[in-house]
Amino acid sequence: MAFDLVQHVKARTRSVHFDRNLMFMATTPLAESSPKASRDSKRTISFPLSQDDKSPSSPSSPRPSTVRHYRTSPGSESPALAPSASPANVPSQAPPPTDNRNIVRRKLTGYVGFANLPNQWHRKSVRKGFNFNVMVVGESGLGKSTLVNTLFNTSLYPPKERKGPSLDIIPKTVTIQSISADIEEAGVRLRLTVVDTPGFGDFVNNDESWRPIVDNIEQRFDSYLDAENKVNRMNIVDNRIHACVFFIQPTGHSLKPLDIEVMRRLHTKVNLIPVIAKADTLTDEEIAAFKSRILADIKHHGIQIFEGPRYELDDEETIAENNEIMSKVPFAVVGANNEITSADGRKIRGRAYPWGIIEVDNEEHCDFVKLRQMLIRTHMEELKEHTNNQLYENYRTDKLLAMGVSQDPSVFKEVNPAVKQEEERALHEQKLAKMEAEMKMVFQQKVAEKESKLKQSEEELYARHKEMKEQLDRQRLELEDKKQRVESGRPLEKEGKRKGFSLR
Repeated sequence: MAFDLVQHVKARTRSVHFDRNLMFMATTPLAESSPKASRDSKRTISFPLSQDDKSPSSPSSPRPSTVRHYRTSPGSESPALAPSASPANVPSQAPPPTDNRNIVRRKLTGYVGFANLPNQWHRKSVRKGFNFNVMVVGESGLGKSTLVNTLFNTSLYPPKERKGPSLDIIPKTVTIQSISADIEEAGVRLRLTVVDTPGFGDFVNNDESWRPIVDNIEQRFDSYLDAENKVNRMNIVDNRIHACVFFIQPTGHSLKPLDIEVMRRLHTKVNLIPVIAKADTLTDEEIAAFKSRILADIKHHGIQIFEGPRYELDDEETIAENNEIMSKVPFAVVGANNEITSADGRKIRGRAYPWGIIEVDNEEHCDFVKLRQMLIRTHMEELKEHTNNQLYENYRTDKLLAMGVSQDPSVFKEVNPAVKQEEERALHEQKLAKMEAEMKMVFQQKVAEKESKLKQSEEELYARHKEMKEQLDRQRLELEDKKQRVESGRPLEKEGKRKGFSLR
Protein backbone atom coordinates (compact mmCIF):
# COMPACT_ATOMS: atom_id res chain seq x y z
CA MET A 1 0.00 0.00 0.00
CA ALA A 2 2.90 2.35 0.72
CA PHE A 3 4.06 2.04 -2.85
CA ASP A 4 0.64 2.45 -4.43
CA LEU A 5 -0.20 6.00 -3.35
CA VAL A 6 3.32 7.22 -4.11
CA GLN A 7 2.97 5.84 -7.63
CA HIS A 8 -0.43 7.54 -7.84
CA VAL A 9 1.07 10.93 -6.91
CA LYS A 10 3.76 10.52 -9.56
CA ALA A 11 1.17 9.52 -12.13
CA ARG A 12 -0.88 12.55 -11.13
CA THR A 13 2.13 14.78 -11.67
CA ARG A 14 2.74 13.30 -15.11
CA SER A 15 -0.90 13.64 -16.08
CA VAL A 16 -1.00 17.39 -15.52
CA HIS A 17 -1.56 18.84 -18.93
CA PHE A 18 0.42 22.03 -19.22
CA ASP A 19 0.40 23.98 -22.39
CA ARG A 20 3.38 22.77 -24.35
CA ASN A 21 3.95 26.23 -25.71
CA LEU A 22 3.78 28.54 -22.71
CA MET A 23 3.55 32.10 -24.00
CA PHE A 24 5.42 35.09 -22.56
CA MET A 25 4.50 38.44 -24.05
CA ALA A 26 7.29 41.00 -24.20
CA THR A 27 6.88 44.57 -25.31
CA THR A 28 10.44 44.92 -26.64
CA PRO A 29 10.22 45.66 -30.40
CA LEU A 30 12.18 43.56 -32.84
CA ALA A 31 14.75 45.07 -35.15
CA GLU A 32 12.98 45.97 -38.35
CA SER A 33 14.01 47.63 -41.56
CA SER A 34 12.01 50.75 -40.73
CA PRO A 35 11.65 52.59 -37.40
CA LYS A 36 7.87 52.56 -37.74
CA ALA A 37 7.78 48.80 -38.09
CA SER A 38 10.09 48.56 -35.10
CA ARG A 39 7.74 50.68 -33.01
CA ASP A 40 4.55 48.92 -34.11
CA SER A 41 5.62 45.29 -34.04
CA LYS A 42 5.97 43.37 -30.79
CA ARG A 43 7.67 40.13 -29.84
CA THR A 44 6.10 37.02 -28.36
CA ILE A 45 8.32 34.25 -27.03
CA SER A 46 7.15 30.65 -26.61
CA PHE A 47 9.08 28.23 -24.40
CA PRO A 48 8.25 24.53 -24.74
CA LEU A 49 8.21 22.59 -21.48
CA SER A 50 11.65 21.27 -20.58
CA GLN A 51 12.04 17.73 -19.28
CA ASP A 52 14.62 18.66 -16.67
CA ASP A 53 13.45 20.89 -13.84
CA LYS A 54 16.87 21.64 -12.35
CA SER A 55 18.90 24.67 -13.27
CA PRO A 56 22.10 24.01 -15.25
CA SER A 57 25.33 23.83 -13.37
CA SER A 58 26.89 26.57 -15.45
CA PRO A 59 25.49 29.29 -17.69
CA SER A 60 27.81 28.21 -20.48
CA SER A 61 25.86 24.99 -21.10
CA PRO A 62 22.48 26.07 -22.49
CA ARG A 63 19.64 23.64 -22.74
CA PRO A 64 18.47 22.29 -26.07
CA SER A 65 15.14 24.07 -25.67
CA THR A 66 13.87 26.37 -28.35
CA VAL A 67 12.44 29.86 -28.25
CA ARG A 68 9.94 31.09 -30.78
CA HIS A 69 9.69 34.79 -31.59
CA TYR A 70 6.26 35.69 -32.93
CA ARG A 71 6.28 38.91 -34.88
CA THR A 72 2.94 40.38 -35.72
CA SER A 73 2.57 43.16 -38.20
CA PRO A 74 0.31 46.09 -37.29
CA GLY A 75 -3.35 45.33 -37.82
CA SER A 76 -2.83 41.59 -38.13
CA GLU A 77 -4.85 39.21 -35.97
CA SER A 78 -3.01 35.88 -36.11
CA PRO A 79 0.64 34.97 -36.71
CA ALA A 80 2.13 32.90 -39.53
CA LEU A 81 4.84 30.30 -39.33
CA ALA A 82 8.29 31.15 -40.74
CA PRO A 83 11.67 29.41 -40.88
CA SER A 84 14.36 29.98 -38.24
CA ALA A 85 16.47 33.13 -38.39
CA SER A 86 18.40 35.43 -36.12
CA PRO A 87 16.57 38.29 -34.39
CA ALA A 88 18.50 40.96 -36.24
CA ASN A 89 18.21 39.35 -39.64
CA VAL A 90 14.69 38.06 -40.04
CA PRO A 91 13.82 37.26 -43.66
CA SER A 92 10.89 39.09 -45.10
CA GLN A 93 8.08 36.83 -46.28
CA ALA A 94 4.64 37.40 -47.66
CA PRO A 95 2.18 36.11 -45.07
CA PRO A 96 -0.14 33.31 -46.13
CA PRO A 97 -3.77 34.23 -46.65
CA THR A 98 -4.88 32.65 -43.36
CA ASP A 99 -2.06 33.85 -41.06
CA ASN A 100 -0.02 37.04 -40.79
CA ARG A 101 2.53 36.14 -38.12
CA ASN A 102 6.14 35.03 -38.57
CA ILE A 103 7.78 32.61 -36.11
CA VAL A 104 11.48 32.64 -35.36
CA ARG A 105 12.79 29.56 -33.51
CA ARG A 106 15.60 30.02 -31.02
CA LYS A 107 17.31 28.15 -28.23
CA LEU A 108 17.30 29.17 -24.60
CA THR A 109 20.63 30.48 -23.39
CA GLY A 110 19.88 29.92 -19.70
CA TYR A 111 17.57 28.36 -17.17
CA VAL A 112 14.15 30.04 -16.95
CA GLY A 113 12.33 27.92 -14.37
CA PHE A 114 8.98 26.94 -15.84
CA ALA A 115 10.25 23.37 -16.13
CA ASN A 116 9.68 23.20 -12.37
CA LEU A 117 5.90 23.50 -12.76
CA PRO A 118 5.31 19.73 -12.31
CA ASN A 119 7.21 19.87 -9.03
CA GLN A 120 5.09 22.81 -7.90
CA TRP A 121 1.96 20.84 -8.67
CA HIS A 122 3.40 17.83 -6.85
CA ARG A 123 4.08 19.85 -3.69
CA LYS A 124 0.64 21.44 -3.81
CA SER A 125 -1.10 18.09 -4.26
CA VAL A 126 0.81 16.43 -1.42
CA ARG A 127 0.10 19.36 0.89
CA LYS A 128 -3.60 19.42 0.05
CA GLY A 129 -4.13 15.67 0.07
CA PHE A 130 -6.37 13.54 -2.11
CA ASN A 131 -9.87 12.13 -1.86
CA PHE A 132 -11.35 9.12 -3.57
CA ASN A 133 -14.95 7.89 -3.47
CA VAL A 134 -15.69 4.35 -4.58
CA MET A 135 -19.02 2.52 -4.65
CA VAL A 136 -19.37 -1.26 -4.43
CA VAL A 137 -22.50 -2.85 -5.89
CA GLY A 138 -23.33 -6.52 -5.70
CA GLU A 139 -25.37 -9.16 -3.96
CA SER A 140 -24.71 -10.12 -0.37
CA GLY A 141 -22.06 -12.75 0.23
CA LEU A 142 -19.84 -11.88 -2.75
CA GLY A 143 -17.01 -10.52 -0.60
CA LYS A 144 -17.40 -6.76 -1.16
CA SER A 145 -16.19 -5.75 2.29
CA THR A 146 -13.32 -8.23 2.19
CA LEU A 147 -12.13 -6.97 -1.19
CA VAL A 148 -12.21 -3.32 -0.07
CA ASN A 149 -10.15 -4.17 3.01
CA THR A 150 -7.72 -6.10 0.83
CA LEU A 151 -7.41 -3.29 -1.73
CA PHE A 152 -6.39 -0.63 0.76
CA ASN A 153 -4.68 -2.98 3.20
CA THR A 154 -6.70 -1.67 6.12
CA SER A 155 -9.74 -2.70 8.15
CA LEU A 156 -12.39 -0.32 6.88
CA TYR A 157 -15.12 -2.85 7.56
CA PRO A 158 -15.13 -4.57 10.95
CA PRO A 159 -15.78 -8.33 11.10
CA LYS A 160 -19.45 -9.10 10.64
CA GLU A 161 -21.37 -10.78 13.42
CA ARG A 162 -22.98 -14.10 12.64
CA LYS A 163 -26.65 -13.69 13.49
CA GLY A 164 -29.00 -16.59 13.96
CA PRO A 165 -32.55 -16.88 12.67
CA SER A 166 -34.72 -13.95 13.65
CA LEU A 167 -38.34 -12.92 13.36
CA ASP A 168 -37.44 -9.29 12.75
CA ILE A 169 -38.96 -7.58 9.74
CA ILE A 170 -36.54 -7.71 6.81
CA PRO A 171 -36.20 -4.43 4.85
CA LYS A 172 -37.57 -4.60 1.33
CA THR A 173 -35.49 -1.84 -0.26
CA VAL A 174 -31.83 -1.29 -1.06
CA THR A 175 -30.10 0.88 1.52
CA ILE A 176 -27.05 3.09 1.06
CA GLN A 177 -24.27 2.98 3.64
CA SER A 178 -21.16 5.16 3.53
CA ILE A 179 -17.94 4.77 5.50
CA SER A 180 -14.95 7.14 5.37
CA ALA A 181 -11.38 6.85 6.59
CA ASP A 182 -8.22 8.96 6.43
CA ILE A 183 -5.22 6.86 5.45
CA GLU A 184 -1.64 7.96 4.93
CA GLU A 185 1.19 6.40 2.99
CA ALA A 186 4.72 7.80 2.67
CA GLY A 187 3.49 11.28 3.59
CA VAL A 188 0.57 11.20 1.13
CA ARG A 189 -2.86 11.60 2.73
CA LEU A 190 -5.94 10.04 1.16
CA ARG A 191 -9.52 10.61 2.24
CA LEU A 192 -11.21 7.35 1.25
CA THR A 193 -15.00 6.97 1.15
CA VAL A 194 -16.60 3.62 0.39
CA VAL A 195 -20.32 3.51 -0.43
CA ASP A 196 -21.96 0.13 0.05
CA THR A 197 -25.38 -1.01 -1.18
CA PRO A 198 -26.64 -3.72 1.20
CA GLY A 199 -29.81 -5.42 0.11
CA PHE A 200 -29.12 -5.25 -3.62
CA GLY A 201 -30.41 -8.37 -5.37
CA ASP A 202 -31.45 -10.05 -2.11
CA PHE A 203 -35.22 -9.85 -2.53
CA VAL A 204 -37.74 -11.98 -4.35
CA ASN A 205 -38.88 -8.93 -6.32
CA ASN A 206 -35.84 -6.90 -7.42
CA ASP A 207 -37.80 -4.58 -9.68
CA GLU A 208 -36.21 -1.11 -9.70
CA SER A 209 -33.64 -2.15 -7.11
CA TRP A 210 -31.24 0.09 -9.01
CA ARG A 211 -33.22 3.25 -8.25
CA PRO A 212 -31.79 3.98 -4.75
CA ILE A 213 -28.28 3.61 -6.19
CA VAL A 214 -28.94 5.99 -9.10
CA ASP A 215 -30.71 8.45 -6.80
CA ASN A 216 -27.70 8.51 -4.47
CA ILE A 217 -25.30 9.21 -7.35
CA GLU A 218 -27.53 12.00 -8.68
CA GLN A 219 -27.91 13.50 -5.21
CA ARG A 220 -24.13 13.73 -4.98
CA PHE A 221 -24.02 15.45 -8.38
CA ASP A 222 -26.73 17.88 -7.25
CA SER A 223 -24.84 18.64 -4.06
CA TYR A 224 -21.68 19.43 -6.02
CA LEU A 225 -23.64 21.56 -8.51
CA ASP A 226 -25.22 23.57 -5.68
CA ALA A 227 -21.78 24.11 -4.14
CA GLU A 228 -20.47 25.40 -7.48
CA ASN A 229 -23.32 27.89 -7.76
CA LYS A 230 -22.63 29.44 -4.36
CA VAL A 231 -20.84 32.75 -3.97
CA ASN A 232 -18.05 31.26 -1.86
CA ARG A 233 -16.57 28.22 -3.58
CA MET A 234 -13.38 27.96 -1.57
CA ASN A 235 -14.23 24.80 0.35
CA ILE A 236 -16.11 22.58 -2.09
CA VAL A 237 -16.12 18.96 -0.92
CA ASP A 238 -16.07 16.50 -3.80
CA ASN A 239 -18.39 13.69 -2.71
CA ARG A 240 -19.11 12.44 -6.23
CA ILE A 241 -18.63 8.74 -6.93
CA HIS A 242 -15.37 8.31 -8.85
CA ALA A 243 -15.59 4.57 -9.48
CA CYS A 244 -18.21 1.85 -9.15
CA VAL A 245 -16.92 -1.70 -8.65
CA PHE A 246 -19.73 -3.97 -9.83
CA PHE A 247 -19.53 -7.51 -8.43
CA ILE A 248 -20.71 -10.30 -10.72
CA GLN A 249 -21.75 -13.62 -9.25
CA PRO A 250 -19.41 -16.43 -10.43
CA THR A 251 -22.06 -18.48 -12.22
CA GLY A 252 -19.81 -19.22 -15.19
CA HIS A 253 -22.60 -18.64 -17.71
CA SER A 254 -23.40 -15.00 -18.53
CA LEU A 255 -24.76 -11.82 -17.00
CA LYS A 256 -28.12 -12.03 -15.30
CA PRO A 257 -30.92 -9.70 -16.46
CA LEU A 258 -30.67 -7.79 -13.19
CA ASP A 259 -26.94 -7.19 -13.72
CA ILE A 260 -27.52 -5.96 -17.26
CA GLU A 261 -30.31 -3.59 -16.22
CA VAL A 262 -28.32 -2.11 -13.34
CA MET A 263 -25.21 -1.62 -15.49
CA ARG A 264 -27.32 0.06 -18.18
CA ARG A 265 -28.64 2.50 -15.58
CA LEU A 266 -25.23 3.23 -14.07
CA HIS A 267 -22.76 3.42 -16.95
CA THR A 268 -23.72 7.00 -17.93
CA LYS A 269 -23.36 8.30 -14.37
CA VAL A 270 -20.29 6.56 -12.96
CA ASN A 271 -17.08 4.85 -14.04
CA LEU A 272 -18.12 1.21 -14.19
CA ILE A 273 -15.54 -1.47 -13.34
CA PRO A 274 -16.95 -5.04 -13.48
CA VAL A 275 -15.30 -7.75 -11.41
CA ILE A 276 -15.98 -11.46 -11.04
CA ALA A 277 -16.30 -12.13 -7.33
CA LYS A 278 -14.87 -15.23 -5.66
CA ALA A 279 -13.00 -16.31 -8.76
CA ASP A 280 -11.43 -19.18 -6.81
CA THR A 281 -14.64 -21.14 -7.42
CA LEU A 282 -13.92 -21.30 -11.17
CA THR A 283 -11.15 -22.90 -13.18
CA ASP A 284 -8.93 -20.93 -15.55
CA GLU A 285 -10.86 -22.19 -18.58
CA GLU A 286 -14.19 -21.31 -16.99
CA ILE A 287 -12.94 -17.83 -16.10
CA ALA A 288 -11.77 -17.18 -19.67
CA ALA A 289 -15.09 -18.33 -21.13
CA PHE A 290 -17.05 -16.37 -18.53
CA LYS A 291 -15.11 -13.18 -19.30
CA SER A 292 -15.79 -13.49 -23.02
CA ARG A 293 -19.53 -13.94 -22.40
CA ILE A 294 -19.62 -10.95 -20.06
CA LEU A 295 -17.82 -8.72 -22.57
CA ALA A 296 -20.17 -9.91 -25.32
CA ASP A 297 -23.22 -9.01 -23.21
CA ILE A 298 -21.73 -5.62 -22.34
CA LYS A 299 -21.05 -4.83 -25.98
CA HIS A 300 -24.46 -6.09 -27.12
CA HIS A 301 -26.34 -3.83 -24.69
CA GLY A 302 -24.16 -0.78 -25.36
CA ILE A 303 -22.76 -0.56 -21.83
CA GLN A 304 -19.69 1.63 -21.44
CA ILE A 305 -17.09 0.46 -18.93
CA PHE A 306 -14.09 2.48 -17.85
CA GLU A 307 -11.03 2.33 -20.09
CA GLY A 308 -7.77 4.01 -19.24
CA PRO A 309 -7.08 7.06 -21.44
CA ARG A 310 -4.21 7.03 -23.88
CA TYR A 311 -2.02 10.08 -24.40
CA GLU A 312 0.25 10.91 -27.29
CA LEU A 313 3.28 11.33 -25.03
CA ASP A 314 2.91 7.94 -23.35
CA ASP A 315 5.97 5.75 -23.72
CA GLU A 316 5.83 2.16 -24.89
CA GLU A 317 6.08 0.80 -21.37
CA THR A 318 3.06 2.80 -20.19
CA ILE A 319 1.03 1.78 -23.24
CA ALA A 320 1.90 -1.88 -22.72
CA GLU A 321 0.96 -1.66 -19.03
CA ASN A 322 -2.41 -0.07 -19.83
CA ASN A 323 -3.15 -2.67 -22.49
CA GLU A 324 -2.27 -5.46 -20.07
CA ILE A 325 -4.60 -4.03 -17.43
CA MET A 326 -7.50 -3.62 -19.86
CA SER A 327 -6.99 -7.17 -21.15
CA LYS A 328 -7.98 -8.48 -17.71
CA VAL A 329 -11.39 -6.78 -17.65
CA PRO A 330 -13.63 -8.01 -16.08
CA PHE A 331 -11.23 -8.69 -13.25
CA ALA A 332 -11.44 -12.13 -11.64
CA VAL A 333 -10.60 -11.33 -8.03
CA VAL A 334 -10.19 -13.07 -4.69
CA GLY A 335 -10.17 -11.21 -1.39
CA ALA A 336 -8.43 -12.18 1.85
CA ASN A 337 -7.67 -10.19 4.99
CA ASN A 338 -5.68 -12.78 6.93
CA GLU A 339 -2.10 -13.82 6.37
CA ILE A 340 -1.20 -17.48 6.00
CA THR A 341 2.07 -19.34 5.78
CA SER A 342 2.96 -20.82 2.42
CA ALA A 343 4.79 -24.09 1.87
CA ASP A 344 8.14 -22.28 1.68
CA GLY A 345 7.53 -20.39 4.94
CA ARG A 346 6.48 -17.01 3.47
CA LYS A 347 3.75 -14.88 5.02
CA ILE A 348 1.22 -14.15 2.28
CA ARG A 349 -2.32 -12.88 1.97
CA GLY A 350 -4.47 -15.64 0.63
CA ARG A 351 -6.77 -18.54 1.26
CA ALA A 352 -5.79 -22.09 2.17
CA TYR A 353 -7.65 -25.04 0.70
CA PRO A 354 -7.07 -28.78 0.95
CA TRP A 355 -5.69 -28.76 -2.57
CA GLY A 356 -3.42 -25.73 -2.16
CA ILE A 357 -3.13 -22.02 -1.44
CA ILE A 358 -4.43 -19.05 -3.45
CA GLU A 359 -2.26 -15.94 -3.18
CA VAL A 360 -4.17 -12.70 -3.53
CA ASP A 361 -1.09 -10.78 -4.72
CA ASN A 362 -0.05 -13.42 -7.25
CA GLU A 363 -1.07 -12.47 -10.80
CA GLU A 364 -1.05 -16.12 -11.81
CA HIS A 365 -3.81 -16.88 -9.32
CA CYS A 366 -6.20 -13.93 -9.80
CA ASP A 367 -6.49 -10.40 -11.23
CA PHE A 368 -6.44 -8.60 -7.89
CA VAL A 369 -3.10 -6.90 -8.63
CA LYS A 370 -4.40 -5.50 -11.94
CA LEU A 371 -7.54 -4.20 -10.27
CA ARG A 372 -5.46 -2.46 -7.62
CA GLN A 373 -3.23 -0.94 -10.30
CA MET A 374 -6.24 0.51 -12.12
CA LEU A 375 -8.00 1.85 -9.02
CA ILE A 376 -5.00 3.17 -7.10
CA ARG A 377 -1.60 2.97 -8.71
CA THR A 378 -2.10 4.17 -12.29
CA HIS A 379 -5.66 5.37 -13.00
CA MET A 380 -7.04 6.90 -9.82
CA GLU A 381 -6.63 10.45 -11.12
CA GLU A 382 -8.00 9.48 -14.54
CA LEU A 383 -11.10 8.11 -12.81
CA LYS A 384 -11.60 11.42 -11.03
CA GLU A 385 -10.94 13.48 -14.17
CA HIS A 386 -13.34 11.40 -16.26
CA THR A 387 -15.98 11.80 -13.57
CA ASN A 388 -15.53 15.57 -13.53
CA ASN A 389 -15.00 16.24 -17.24
CA GLN A 390 -17.41 13.75 -18.79
CA LEU A 391 -19.96 12.20 -16.46
CA TYR A 392 -20.59 15.22 -14.26
CA GLU A 393 -20.54 17.66 -17.19
CA ASN A 394 -23.13 15.59 -19.05
CA TYR A 395 -25.34 15.49 -15.96
CA ARG A 396 -24.81 19.21 -15.37
CA THR A 397 -25.75 20.03 -18.97
CA ASP A 398 -28.93 17.96 -18.78
CA LYS A 399 -29.81 19.53 -15.45
CA LEU A 400 -29.36 23.09 -16.73
CA LEU A 401 -31.29 22.33 -19.90
CA ALA A 402 -34.14 21.00 -17.81
CA MET A 403 -34.11 24.27 -15.85
CA GLY A 404 -34.71 26.29 -19.03
CA VAL A 405 -31.26 26.93 -20.47
CA SER A 406 -32.16 25.49 -23.87
CA GLN A 407 -32.01 26.49 -27.53
CA ASP A 408 -34.46 26.51 -30.38
CA PRO A 409 -32.58 24.64 -33.13
CA SER A 410 -34.42 26.51 -35.88
CA VAL A 411 -33.67 30.10 -34.87
CA PHE A 412 -31.09 29.55 -32.09
CA LYS A 413 -33.33 31.39 -29.67
CA GLU A 414 -32.31 30.80 -26.09
CA VAL A 415 -34.80 30.69 -23.28
CA ASN A 416 -34.31 33.52 -20.83
CA PRO A 417 -33.48 31.88 -17.48
CA ALA A 418 -34.84 34.90 -15.57
CA VAL A 419 -38.22 34.70 -17.33
CA LYS A 420 -38.29 30.95 -16.88
CA GLN A 421 -37.48 31.33 -13.22
CA GLU A 422 -40.21 33.96 -12.82
CA GLU A 423 -42.74 31.64 -14.45
CA GLU A 424 -41.69 28.80 -12.20
CA ARG A 425 -41.93 31.12 -9.19
CA ALA A 426 -45.47 32.19 -10.15
CA LEU A 427 -46.47 28.57 -10.67
CA HIS A 428 -44.91 27.69 -7.34
CA GLU A 429 -46.84 30.50 -5.63
CA GLN A 430 -50.07 29.20 -7.15
CA LYS A 431 -49.32 25.75 -5.84
CA LEU A 432 -48.54 27.19 -2.43
CA ALA A 433 -51.80 29.18 -2.42
CA LYS A 434 -53.76 26.08 -3.38
CA MET A 435 -52.03 24.04 -0.70
CA GLU A 436 -52.68 26.80 1.84
CA ALA A 437 -56.40 26.88 0.97
CA GLU A 438 -56.62 23.11 1.27
CA MET A 439 -54.81 23.20 4.59
CA LYS A 440 -57.16 25.93 5.87
CA MET A 441 -60.16 23.88 4.80
CA VAL A 442 -58.82 20.81 6.53
CA PHE A 443 -57.96 22.88 9.61
CA GLN A 444 -61.46 24.35 9.77
CA GLN A 445 -62.96 20.91 9.39
CA LYS A 446 -60.80 19.58 12.20
CA VAL A 447 -61.72 22.55 14.39
CA ALA A 448 -65.43 22.02 13.72
CA GLU A 449 -65.14 18.35 14.61
CA LYS A 450 -63.26 19.21 17.78
CA GLU A 451 -65.83 21.84 18.77
CA SER A 452 -68.63 19.35 18.18
CA LYS A 453 -66.93 16.80 20.40
CA LEU A 454 -66.30 19.40 23.08
CA LYS A 455 -69.93 20.55 22.97
CA GLN A 456 -71.17 16.99 23.24
CA SER A 457 -68.86 16.36 26.18
CA GLU A 458 -70.04 19.57 27.80
CA GLU A 459 -73.69 18.52 27.45
CA GLU A 460 -72.94 15.13 28.93
CA LEU A 461 -71.14 16.72 31.85
CA TYR A 462 -74.01 19.16 32.41
CA ALA A 463 -76.58 16.37 32.39
CA ARG A 464 -74.52 14.34 34.85
CA HIS A 465 -74.06 17.39 37.05
CA LYS A 466 -77.81 18.04 37.04
CA GLU A 467 -78.57 14.43 37.92
CA MET A 468 -76.08 14.47 40.79
CA LYS A 469 -77.52 17.75 42.07
CA GLU A 470 -81.04 16.36 42.04
CA GLN A 471 -79.87 13.27 43.90
CA LEU A 472 -78.16 15.44 46.51
CA ASP A 473 -81.33 17.51 46.93
CA ARG A 474 -83.39 14.38 47.53
CA GLN A 475 -80.91 13.14 50.10
CA ARG A 476 -80.92 16.54 51.83
CA LEU A 477 -84.73 16.54 52.03
CA GLU A 478 -84.74 13.03 53.47
CA LEU A 479 -82.19 14.00 56.11
CA GLU A 480 -84.16 17.11 57.08
CA ASP A 481 -87.32 15.03 57.40
CA LYS A 482 -85.56 12.54 59.67
CA LYS A 483 -84.18 15.38 61.74
CA GLN A 484 -87.65 16.88 62.27
CA ARG A 485 -89.07 13.50 63.31
CA VAL A 486 -86.33 12.98 65.85
CA GLU A 487 -86.83 16.44 67.31
CA SER A 488 -90.64 16.04 67.52
CA GLY A 489 -90.42 12.60 69.13
CA ARG A 490 -92.22 10.79 66.40
CA PRO A 491 -90.92 7.34 65.62
CA LEU A 492 -88.99 6.91 62.48
CA GLU A 493 -90.44 4.87 59.69
CA LYS A 494 -89.18 1.35 59.72
CA GLU A 495 -86.90 0.62 56.92
CA GLY A 496 -87.71 -2.14 54.52
CA LYS A 497 -86.93 -5.64 55.55
CA ARG A 498 -83.41 -6.48 54.77
CA LYS A 499 -82.83 -9.16 52.30
CA GLY A 500 -80.34 -11.93 52.81
CA PHE A 501 -79.42 -14.34 55.55
CA SER A 502 -79.54 -13.44 59.23
CA LEU A 503 -77.30 -14.83 61.93
CA ARG A 504 -80.17 -14.79 64.50
